[in-house]
Amino acid sequence: MTSSSRPRSLSGRCFCGAVSYSVTDAFDYAMNCHCSQCRRTTGAAFKPFAGIARRELDVTQGVDALLRYGSDEAHDVHCGRCGSLLYSVVREGAFVHVTLGTLTDAPSIRPTAHIFVASKAPWFEITDALPQYAEFPGGPLVSSG
Repeated sequence: MTSSSRPRSLSGRCFCGAVSYSVTDAFDYAMNCHCSQCRRTTGAAFKPFAGIARRELDVTQGVDALLRYGSDEAHDVHCGRCGSLLYSVVREGAFVHVTLGTLTDAPSIRPTAHIFVASKAPWFEITDALPQYAEFPGGPLVSSG
């Protein structure tokens, strides 16, 4: 693979700047998760994220400032100083869900669906045309936009 055909690298960081990371701009999927856990960890109505193989993400600064919450194979990674949720390790440790709001570069992917809409915040109304799944994609649709 030539350097011109390699996906570009994106940069991301936490709010205070203690932690920085790079990730390949070759995400497999992107969605907006409305589950109660994602709402609590972000403090928002939903978590926009993009999924990629764990090996494609590299913490470039502030490894000592990371705070991990969860098990070895499934956990959230925050900045231990400012609390920013940077990414979640999922799928038995093989993938990461990068929180799109922590990227400083624009990814080429965009969210394609809303997931866990059955447990979304009652005060938030989804107004775009993306498909809405009660839980995981492939399960029951709540709305198709």
